[in-house]
Amino acid sequence: MKKENQQVLIDALPQGKLRAGDFRFEWASIPAVGDDQVLVKTKAFAIAAGTRAGLQGSASYAGAPIIGRVMNGSGVGEVIQSHCAQVPVGSWVKAATGWQTYSVHNSSETELIPRSHDPIAYLGVLGITGLSAYFGLLDVGRPRDGETVMVSAAGGSVGHIAGQLAKIKGARVVGVCGNESKGKILRSKLGFDAVVNYKDDDFREQLKDATPDGVDVYFDNTGGMILGSALFRMNIGGRIVCCGVVSQYDTDQPAPGPKGIPGLLINKRVSMQGFLIYDYADRFQQGRAELQKWLSSGHLKSLVDPVQGIDAAPDAFVDLLHGGNIGTRIVELK
Repeated sequence: MKKENQQVLIDALPQGKLRAGDFRFEWASIPAVGDDQVLVKTKAFAIAAGTRAGLQGSASYAGAPIIGRVMNGSGVGEVIQSHCAQVPVGSWVKAATGWQTYSVHNSSETELIPRSHDPIAYLGVLGITGLSAYFGLLDVGRPRDGETVMVSAAGGSVGHIAGQLAKIKGARVVGVCGNESKGKILRSKLGFDAVVNYKDDDFREQLKDATPDGVDVYFDNTGGMILGSALFRMNIGGRIVCCGVVSQYDTDQPAPGPKGIPGLLINKRVSMQGFLIYDYADRFQQGRAELQKWLSSGHLKSLVDPVQGIDAAPDAFVDLLHGGNIGTRIVELK
């Protein structure tokens, strides 16, 4: 059988920082379609920092990382063969395609994308990242009009959405990112009130100046030093939303947690809560409907950072972990 399915496989579990050489390319046969299954030709897949945690084995929901498997990831594509009437040929779906050109899925494991929606949005603002921002900020953080919301990794796929949702809810928004070019985009295009650079030597002073009235809600995508700094800016009754720990992903020696816990939490009556987006699966339709409404009205903007071709995926992943993306990084297949 002709091998037409290009795949990116995990070639080695990373030791220290991820390298493009931890992956390898292979060609495989297009998989056969069984009963109640569909064959999807991938048009694009997302690269997310959280999948680096899966390679560590530190994300229990992702399963154990295994050498020789196709690198996991969510993709969108066209159904080119179907043994399921509910998902006909020509449909666009979102599925756990992984980093490959073709994949077979049980119909129940695909998500049919409405023809009126942009399929690429299901890798970003209408996908897991946008929904993480929506439920994490609104259900866990609960920002109120006039409060100050701080967002780390504010130029990332989740952070740039969370900051805008806080603005929609009437909050003053302070973003934290790693370079000035991202900061300009966050301020000029997305409406952030202030942005501070965590790589600057005077970061703590910048953060203090940017939050003169303290922080009521901190949406944490990073952990580490930035979380430690946020703790000292929290107001009484503040809420910390633990969405991700990107500072701990690309290493085999994670740093210890920040100082001041539990003392600062107790003294300021601060709540600190983690969440998994899949706990909200029965409300995804609600979240998408509201996100789409804000997109259509222009109150919400989605940033997409594309790279071309499956060959670019490993380097694009390494670059993302070094902060090279703005918004949702996707790989577009030819």
